[in-house]
Amino acid sequence: MTGLKADLKKRGSMAEKIPRVVIVGAGFGGINLARELRHAPVQVLLIDKNNYHLFQPLLYQVATSGLSATEIAYPVRAIFRRQRNFLFRLTEMTGADLDQKVVYTTSGPIEYDYLVLAPGGETNFFGNRSVEEYGFGLKDLDDAIGVRNHILKMFEWSVQETDEERCAALRTFVVVGGGPTGVEAAGALSELIRLALTKDFPETNIESVRVILLEAMDKVLAGFPEELSARAAETLRQKQVEVRFGAAVESYDGRVVTLKDGEQIPAYTLIWAAGVRAVSLLERAGLTVARQGRVVVEPTLQVPGRPEVFVVGDAAYLEDEQGQPLPMVAPVAIQQAKAAARNIIRLVKGEEPQPFHYKDPGSMATIGRNAAVARVGRFRFHGFIAWLAWLGVHLIWLIGFRNRLLVLINWAADYLFYERAVRLILPDGDPKTDDTPWPLRVFSFPVPEERERV
Repeated sequence: MTGLKADLKKRGSMAEKIPRVVIVGAGFGGINLARELRHAPVQVLLIDKNNYHLFQPLLYQVATSGLSATEIAYPVRAIFRRQRNFLFRLTEMTGADLDQKVVYTTSGPIEYDYLVLAPGGETNFFGNRSVEEYGFGLKDLDDAIGVRNHILKMFEWSVQETDEERCAALRTFVVVGGGPTGVEAAGALSELIRLALTKDFPETNIESVRVILLEAMDKVLAGFPEELSARAAETLRQKQVEVRFGAAVESYDGRVVTLKDGEQIPAYTLIWAAGVRAVSLLERAGLTVARQGRVVVEPTLQVPGRPEVFVVGDAAYLEDEQGQPLPMVAPVAIQQAKAAARNIIRLVKGEEPQPFHYKDPGSMATIGRNAAVARVGRFRFHGFIAWLAWLGVHLIWLIGFRNRLLVLINWAADYLFYERAVRLILPDGDPKTDDTPWPLRVFSFPVPEERERV
């Protein structure tokens, strides 16, 4: 704590007299809450295991070679460079003592007057250990880079493989989950293959490549109006994605996807986009959790019996007026963050906190170039107009002028020249994607000289 107080004094603050607000997580919730407190009479301390804010809605574009990692991430310290009451610590929360008002981290304990938990979510494999071991999630940069490496390696290896069945499995890509992430990933993956990789791999028969979207329910984009859901499924099929309904995954061994009805799909790639849950560390902090590991909060976003502790974003369980839990999406996190910040300011002033009311701005999902679906209030639209709206909204939400400019340039180049910018296989240390021998890596490719003799 000595180093922290020294930093506070250096900025002209008296740490002993100013309430300290500790925010856990630099996602949409944590970043917006810290910003909202920029003029408040508090000291803001944000902690995260990464030194950047990640724009998760575009992760799938990193995974499908459309964008680079640096274009959807922005340094936390750069965001708050001019905020005088702000401090950042690169560390990870490991637990908390709510009675003593202490957060435990990998770099030591941190005391707080007010605590805001905004750690975000993680992939929910629903206890399916085989999928967790051999499949890919899509929740952070490591996931996205790992998926990109793997997809490109599958093509590189498929052109060297002589066994037809194994080659077909190498060229089969299964996406599980028909929500926005699954739909967007499947559409982008199909376009990567058919618009870019066909030029990189002219020896590959593009008709032999399969992109399969598995959805356990009877429609994709279940939270959208029926007509938009049907339109999205039809657009995916037009982009040559095989959409399968009522297809629940039983297991995956890295080579074969087994469905609950017994059907088996040979595939060396499975991307899991079928679920999300709050990060598991919340339970270790002694908090009561509900479905998806989310912390039950009061309408004011405070933890019951702990008025100084707030939870926002994916980690917060709060029901709407219809008794349904608020969705785990960015607009909810942003609005909750601003409401929690206002309530902290009210508490500092000795006033009562106010309940949070979510205002649904609508929802959007893109399915590739010129194709998207959108719901805004009573309006529903799809196609090119929805796609332009989706582009505009995501550019506005991105943090940093440089990132917005680079993303816009990459999107324009991709649209005009049918070219994906980042088709690089980079080392990432993931045993699913590097060259270490695990079940997917036991191939016997003939070297070119041997093939010529054959």
